[in-house]
Amino acid sequence: MSVEAQTEARSIDATPAAPAVRLVGVRKSYGDVVAVDGVDLEIRTGEFFTLLGPSGSGKTTTLRLIAGFERPDEGRVELGGADVTDRPPYARDVNTVFQDYALFPHMTVAANVAYGLRVKGVAKSERNARVEDILKRMRLPGVGGRKPSQLSGGQRQRVALARALVNRPEVLLLDEPLGALDLKLRQEMQLFLKSLQQDLGITFVYVTHDQDEALTMSDRLAVFNDGNIEQIGAPAEVYERPTNAFVAGFVGVSNEIERDGKHFAVRPEKIHMTEPDTPPTKGSHSEPGRIGEVVYAGMITRYLVELDRGGELQVVRQNLETSSAQALDAKGKAVRLEWSPEHQLEIDSTGETEGER
Repeated sequence: MSVEAQTEARSIDATPAAPAVRLVGVRKSYGDVVAVDGVDLEIRTGEFFTLLGPSGSGKTTTLRLIAGFERPDEGRVELGGADVTDRPPYARDVNTVFQDYALFPHMTVAANVAYGLRVKGVAKSERNARVEDILKRMRLPGVGGRKPSQLSGGQRQRVALARALVNRPEVLLLDEPLGALDLKLRQEMQLFLKSLQQDLGITFVYVTHDQDEALTMSDRLAVFNDGNIEQIGAPAEVYERPTNAFVAGFVGVSNEIERDGKHFAVRPEKIHMTEPDTPPTKGSHSEPGRIGEVVYAGMITRYLVELDRGGELQVVRQNLETSSAQALDAKGKAVRLEWSPEHQLEIDSTGETEGER
């Protein structure tokens, strides 16, 4: 190979791969309501990416724009570097899993899972082999002959996943798929989904309004608000270094504090609660107060502390050795609160934090 050819080959090898999903200036409105307002977003190949936000924030519309169920008024949608803005859903290498599962009740589990392959004309022998393989991955061996009505909620959700994944899409879109499950099953499915995504290496784009769910499963997440993205980052980054007051308040719980004309945000678990006569730690911020309300929640207790100077702060403690009776008896008790300066973020009048300016 000539020197020129070798140089060209190295140049090609060094070219970064296109993101699995790219949105460029995407805007979508319904009449006077702007659902998505000029969003730019890149999702890397093989990552678990979550669109997080309250109802009406634009996250589900963004997912539908990626899937092709909606067309943007402005902007561009790319999958693997290809512009798919004008392609219908069936012409995009994605599959979508919905909260209501959308299984065919008259079909068996195996027939439901094989449906997409049959539509594509995949030979029966290959269909059967792929269905059997994906059901094993979903921890559903031996249920292929049952109807969806004969399965539990968690099993039906895994069948819906199997039906989407058997087509081997480049990107799997999940629209609040765990919303109908009870808490314990939802937590189990969160761990299962994350493990499955890592095993398959497929890009997952996940929509939820549940902050704990987003923090548990995501490699990165985007926080949506009023059709815009407020922050993109890894879970720890978004939680510990929110870029504005909205993110600080929506992702987890955050106290807002005013001191010397300035506004700060501090997480409840970063505040230490001690006896009122305990000398404050050097360099820490300290506030005297009285416990107003106590909420015992099993592993933790939440305390609402009324400050002597006015206002109130929420404090969270793990119940390592504290019984429910001991926690509830603390109501009305005088205390001293303190926290390290490194655990507070200054918020200016625009709602931005110190790290954003």
